[in-house]
Amino acid sequence: MRLDKFICESTELTRSLAKRALHRGDVTCDGEVVKNSGFKVLPQMDVRLEGLSISIVGERYIMMNKPVDTICSTIDEQYPSVLSLMEIEKADTLHIAGRLDADTTGLVLITSDGKWSHKITSPKKDCGKRYLVELADAIDDSLIQVFVDGIELRNEDGLTKPAVLEIIEPTQVRLTISEGKYHQVKRMFAAVGNKVVNLHREAVGSIELDADLAPGEWRFLTDEEVKSVK
Repeated sequence: MRLDKFICESTELTRSLAKRALHRGDVTCDGEVVKNSGFKVLPQMDVRLEGLSISIVGERYIMMNKPVDTICSTIDEQYPSVLSLMEIEKADTLHIAGRLDADTTGLVLITSDGKWSHKITSPKKDCGKRYLVELADAIDDSLIQVFVDGIELRNEDGLTKPAVLEIIEPTQVRLTISEGKYHQVKRMFAAVGNKVVNLHREAVGSIELDADLAPGEWRFLTDEEVKSVK
């Protein structure tokens, strides 16, 4: 890889700023100052910028406990983006794998790997998303089968895919869906005459939100968690 490109992919510097750093003699490769932007960086080389070692930022996989009044967008809009809560290099290469509404909390997966996130968001992959739902009105067991059979949503063709409804208390349930339609959970309960008061995502596939991860906190996924998405 060209040295100027290596610097850009390892830092926040633009190509022009990388060339300026090279011209100043701020970059060394294996201890030798290199000013040639076209210099070829080999895999095992020790590249340093102003004395600090730099390396290519690889694919990243992150879980965050999304707080209320934040949005799953790459830019701040009406509410701040969840990405603004992270101090991390090359944040511009990250995106959110599946969105939550501003008033919904819980597990958000953030990555630089487009193929991996597609496995989470594609309805064809049947990646389950589990929510803890607080409802305005009590719910009874008869709706368990209704959610399995599918629910007709307004302005949608056909029924929703089978969903698993677990009643914890009359107004508190867990719901697992494998789709990601717009406001789907809220619309499903609205379709059966109820209203979602609070919504919190607990899991995506087999990736569970850490119980000790406070709202706004995040961590990198383990290799096992990454590989669980197929």
